[in-house]
Amino acid sequence: MSLDTAIFAGGCFWCMVKPFDTYPGIKKVESGYTGGHVANPTYEQVKSGTTGHTEAVRITFDPDVVSYDDLVTIYWHQTDPTDAMGQFQDRGDNYRPVIFVKNDEQRRIAEASKKRLAESGLFTDPIVTKIENAQPFYLAEDYHQQFYQKHPDHFAAQEAGGREQFKKKYWK
Repeated sequence: MSLDTAIFAGGCFWCMVKPFDTYPGIKKVESGYTGGHVANPTYEQVKSGTTGHTEAVRITFDPDVVSYDDLVTIYWHQTDPTDAMGQFQDRGDNYRPVIFVKNDEQRRIAEASKKRLAESGLFTDPIVTKIENAQPFYLAEDYHQQFYQKHPDHFAAQEAGGREQFKKKYWK
């Protein structure tokens, strides 16, 4: 089995783990930081907005079971692709929506998917989610990993910040 990776940022990384975590072909979903200029940043550093990093998830998957295109579709269904400066109650550059691509094939798939979404008419505002080259991914602290399983009540409150309502409205 040959595994591959994908990196997506869509607001708080806690909310980005669960949708991918139980999907067939997903081997691991890790919370972390990417896209910034500080090596090995901490949560507090990233949260301060001074590192340039974005909260993201790194997904290890079996492309024989789930395609990268499938993962991009799952990603869209977790985010508001018309909001460039955060997601739902999470505001700021460290919560911006980004598809981080590691090669030309991922870029081609992500750009084609973004174009299809823009042409779908589902949204009246432009699709502003960025597609950027992958940069080093730094794992978040252990207490952030699998947060939805470790702290279900706190996670439910986080999801109640507009994400679930948005998903129900646009991604039935």
